[in-house]
Amino acid sequence: MIKARTAALLLAAFAAPFVASAQSSAPNTLTAAEKGAGWRLLFDGSTFKGWRGLGYDSVPSAHWKVVNGTITKIAKKNVAKMPDGQPANGGDLMTTDAWRDFELTFEWKVPPGSNSGLKYNVSEEISKKSSNHAALGFEYQVLDDSLNSDNKIPTHRAGSLYDLITPNGDKHLMPVGQWNQSRVVLRGNHGEHWLNGKMIVSYDLGSPRMDSLLAKSKYHTTQGFADRREGHIVLQDHNDEASFRSIKIRALKP
Repeated sequence: MIKARTAALLLAAFAAPFVASAQSSAPNTLTAAEKGAGWRLLFDGSTFKGWRGLGYDSVPSAHWKVVNGTITKIAKKNVAKMPDGQPANGGDLMTTDAWRDFELTFEWKVPPGSNSGLKYNVSEEISKKSSNHAALGFEYQVLDDSLNSDNKIPTHRAGSLYDLITPNGDKHLMPVGQWNQSRVVLRGNHGEHWLNGKMIVSYDLGSPRMDSLLAKSKYHTTQGFADRREGHIVLQDHNDEASFRSIKIRALKP
């Protein structure tokens, strides 16, 4: 009984920062408690300050817009055309700053059938070896589980550690078009994905389990993919529309 009570208290203490972050009075703002706990906004609600395209010096603005207090990925079909008739160049959207140990919270929503993601532990240098404007990193999958064809693969569904770990049975996804609250924790070699107040993915880099999953994944040939680093936070340009807001981060001690 004592052990169970102690475990419950530890879990509650670890979850508390997420609860505090989720209770901001308005989107894209910080409460006094959040400021005191070291949180900072990555999106101010009106500009791309602190962001640029991966592999670019600026934001690929034909693909990314600030719309009604959100960072919104413009669907490929709606991207402006160049004189040759091809869509203007796009790419993933990346923070200018980088973090090693952190807690990140964000809200997201997608229209029917959309596929996107938030990536972290991203090295721009490694990413550009594979593609000029697409990030290589751990991915928190953002998806319409009901309609997008990626729903056929459990490790590709919303909240997953993409292509590596399937969300557990505590997962509760809001209906399409409504906001989901997500949280990522990366401290040392331990990582977690949370969705709407529940931890749905937990992993430890360097463990036999994780090494096995990496060996079976699409990343198995990518040298340095799972190395820990000061990495960027990245919003994925995956052709479909997706909206993000209330993106907040705080550095954690190793």
